[in-house]
Amino acid sequence: MQLRNDIRNIAIIAHVDHGKTTLVDQLLRYSGTFRENEQVDERAMDSGDIERERGITILAKNTALKYEDSMINILDTPGHADFGGEVERIMKMVDGVALVVDAYEGTMPQTRFVLKKALEQKLTPIVVLNKVDRPNARPAEVVDEVLDLFIELGADDNQLEFPVVYASAINGTSGLEPEDQQESMDPVFNTIMEHIPAPADTREEPLQFQVTLLDYNDYVGRIGVGRVVRGSIKVGQQVVVLKEDGSQKSFRVSKLFGFIGLKRVEIQEAVSGDIVALAGMEDLNVGETVCPADHPDPLPWLRIDEPTLQMTFVVNNSPFAGKEGKYITSRRIEERLLKELETDVSLRVEPTDSPDAWTVSGRGELHLSILIENMRREGYELQLSKPEVIIKEVDGVQCEPMERVQVDVPEEHTGSVMESLGERKGEMLDMVNQGNGQVRIDFKVPSRGLLGYTTEFMSQTRGYGIINHTFDAFEPVIKGQVGGRREGVLVALEKGKASTYGIMNLEDRGTIFVAPGTEVYEGMIVGEHNRDNDLTVNITREKHLTNVRSATKDQTATIRKTKEMSLEEALQYISGEEYCEVTPETIRLRKKILDKNEREKAAKRK
Repeated sequence: MQLRNDIRNIAIIAHVDHGKTTLVDQLLRYSGTFRENEQVDERAMDSGDIERERGITILAKNTALKYEDSMINILDTPGHADFGGEVERIMKMVDGVALVVDAYEGTMPQTRFVLKKALEQKLTPIVVLNKVDRPNARPAEVVDEVLDLFIELGADDNQLEFPVVYASAINGTSGLEPEDQQESMDPVFNTIMEHIPAPADTREEPLQFQVTLLDYNDYVGRIGVGRVVRGSIKVGQQVVVLKEDGSQKSFRVSKLFGFIGLKRVEIQEAVSGDIVALAGMEDLNVGETVCPADHPDPLPWLRIDEPTLQMTFVVNNSPFAGKEGKYITSRRIEERLLKELETDVSLRVEPTDSPDAWTVSGRGELHLSILIENMRREGYELQLSKPEVIIKEVDGVQCEPMERVQVDVPEEHTGSVMESLGERKGEMLDMVNQGNGQVRIDFKVPSRGLLGYTTEFMSQTRGYGIINHTFDAFEPVIKGQVGGRREGVLVALEKGKASTYGIMNLEDRGTIFVAPGTEVYEGMIVGEHNRDNDLTVNITREKHLTNVRSATKDQTATIRKTKEMSLEEALQYISGEEYCEVTPETIRLRKKILDKNEREKAAKRK
């Protein structure tokens, strides 16, 4: 079989924040892909606003660079398990993976997740041990950890013979030994060229091209990105796309794009092994195969892990609806959700009995909250119910998603963390004292036990703890209450503005969420009660003026700082009888039933 030795296809995989995107930056810079005077941002591959703000990769992206006489296609993947759908698709496009591991942190839950996907596809791995310049780096131990992980995940003999490159991506150095670092990326490039297999050259055979990523352009419409698995494709060629239901649609390839650096370049032809983008078909979808009309031969459909979490998206019907958002109708919200389905393969949207509500399922809280954050930035207003885990029937048994949780905590906080995860039905798997005052503990916890746990964990460890978790498997449902909020809430009695006087009178009742001058409405949640029942309060009351003078009149009223919540914290906080109201400017919490008397009647009926 002939091989195309001038090309390599590789995906970069790692746990969040182990340095994938920074490594891709250095490879692009060092390969001379950018001009001398070209202005390039840091983490050039993270192009989305939210990606830049949070410092995480959300969407898988591809780039290509020239190294000597060869072309290397690189796919940068997300490290967070919530975006696992992106990682799974990418594995179909490449022949090998570069597993990036932090030389201090070692293997983490999501290192395990992304590596498992790569090994299942029988891809050839190389390991890049990043951040070897960290003062407490432990390269030798981490390589052993990686080897143990490969064995545990059932790697075959060839995969176990992985080469290791040591690097410090942020400093632009790499080498084949931790101490021998040179200011170049040649050791990484040479390892890729030597160990990652070259794709087969089958340009004489009939075409097979599978769509794995989607993009959209106002000029050419929908663009499908994927790999030419077999044969060749030209601009102007008449082809058919094979749909999931077995139907076929023919179209003409209007444009073909190759990749170089961060740019797309128009090309006339692509052959087997190339990763390209093609335009010409309006309803192209992920997983579909493009073939010649006289030789329809579909590739296996892409299998994506099922969603584990769902929540209800509802049209905003609060007293403040329509004041801040541009798109508030059910038609607009439904259109936007269906548009998201076109590019996000691990999302599900299902209608409910009500025309104003939809059940949206995703891979985790972060997955859904990124969608909501994007919608509110685009001008949408909506209400969201409490996230719930999806119960699935496996062989006649009701099963719920379980997660592997890894916590790194200072020694003095281990007791409280173990106790709190024990209450949430967590089972301890492993505990290692790292000898520097830090303890690493592994747990298996039901997903529903982790909803809202991060905030509690941070306060238990005074902000010094690190928690990582990733989906493990569906297991039989654990009986009884798991997790959930214990405290009640303070609910506003009437519409108006929160006053300093009103807030001062409530401070001993709990934590206040709204600042003085904030507009509130009846049924809106304005704070957390320090007991387990809800309390309706008058936060808008003003101090009555009298003509009686006070000896303390000139003292300025001071109130404690109010607690502000991010979108994720708000979603984790609400209970089943509450909604989170999201607009482009504000995030509010409210009761589903706003009227106090109606709420009391509903509670009695329950």
